Amino acid sequence: MSAAEITAAPTGRGGRMARAQIVNAALALGLIGFGVGAWAMGETFLVTLATKVAILAIAGAGLNLVLGFGGLVSFGHAAYFGLGGYTAGILAHHALNYTPMFEWPVLFEGTTSMPVIWLVAMAVGALAAAVIGALSLRTTGVYFIMITLAFGQMIFYFAISWPAYGGEDGLPIYVRNGFPGLNTLDPIQFFGLVVALLLAVLGLIAMLARSRFGLALQAARQNRQRLMAVGIRPGGVLLVAFVISGAITALAGALYADLNRFVSPSMLSWHLSGELLVFLILGGTGRLFAPLAGAGLYIALEHLLGGVSDHWQFFFGLLLLGVVLFARGGVIGFLAGGRKHG
Repeated sequence: MSAAEITAAPTGRGGRMARAQIVNAALALGLIGFGVGAWAMGETFLVTLATKVAILAIAGAGLNLVLGFGGLVSFGHAAYFGLGGYTAGILAHHALNYTPMFEWPVLFEGTTSMPVIWLVAMAVGALAAAVIGALSLRTTGVYFIMITLAFGQMIFYFAISWPAYGGEDGLPIYVRNGFPGLNTLDPIQFFGLVVALLLAVLGLIAMLARSRFGLALQAARQNRQRLMAVGIRPGGVLLVAFVISGAITALAGALYADLNRFVSPSMLSWHLSGELLVFLILGGTGRLFAPLAGAGLYIALEHLLGGVSDHWQFFFGLLLLGVVLFARGGVIGFLAGGRKHG
């Protein structure tokens, strides 16, 4: 469903499910079925691959909130992804080594509890997004894009020059952080946890889109002057969306760090910011399940074509070009027969 479709009122009760909803359900069930099927066949690598898709879809959902619903093209969202990852890595590192954070005795010695790590990672991502958003939202268009990119690169180079946490070599996490009642080292249990978080994030975004805040956010995308005319400050609405987006993307980064049990500056790279944008373009910018469709297609092609040719991205580029030219609503829009909003 696009932003417009999410906020639209239902036209009838007990009627046929809209095509977009069928596509969304197929995507969710397809991901779950793929992961469970791979586990049943003993293919733990494929379970891990499905988990990676779900994590990247969470990160894409964070970006979709500001791009698809708010019209903000951010080229620095890898910053929040990487900050979330480093938060998880640093907390686990100190917990395992029984050392205080940043060598400051007044700080606690880290943690390996996933819920605590998620909360801290989301707080760090939200704080960074608040600072970056407060400055970058003073501009629009290409200037906004370049400022978000600049902040992202600043954080990237800071991570490279921080030897206490691995510098450019990265920081290994020797255990997978724990979640109450689950064995997170079991690939299928970790997969189930990540999928549950993905569905929760998508549900939250759908709820926000239907709220007054969501309507104001979409109005800010379409015409900021009209929004100001009714007494709502577009900058404030966009900043709140930016902060929520940063928190969601940081959560994905923390999960990605746990998946790989390793964090590195590559999680902060502008290349990753570009990949998140590509996920949304492929899936259909502004459509709720676009991040899942885009991430799934990207990872599938990388896995299938990467083993055949080192130049698999050339063929992926052709696919992306085809989507942009002939399916402007993305894969979901094409399958649902809908039109791209805006």
